[in-house]
Amino acid sequence: MSEQCPNCQSTRIGKNNYGKKTAGVVGASAGTYGGYAAATAGAQAGAALGIVAGPVGATVGGIGGAVIGALLGGATGASAGVILGNVLDERVLDNYHCLECGYTFSDDSGSTDNIR
Repeated sequence: MSEQCPNCQSTRIGKNNYGKKTAGVVGASAGTYGGYAAATAGAQAGAALGIVAGPVGATVGGIGGAVIGALLGGATGASAGVILGNVLDERVLDNYHCLECGYTFSDDSGSTDNIR
């Protein structure tokens, strides 16, 4: 990270992390949906096998499988999204901003197309 603002040389620098936040939310949403869809199919199979334990076993197994699958899928999707967002923040977006003058810049502050 640049220690100083390329515009005013201030050392009071903040990070936006827009890519990390956005990709994390999108990844969590997609992962939750994918996990739920896969868990629903697994829950149907689990319910069919759980019928041996009776209707209660089939119901609990089916619902539990769907919820756990959605949670695991959401966590996995969020992790992948945060990693992708971090790469976007560091390599594509102007992730840093000066708290003194408001100048935004990337880690490669040699760029001349920064926005003030």
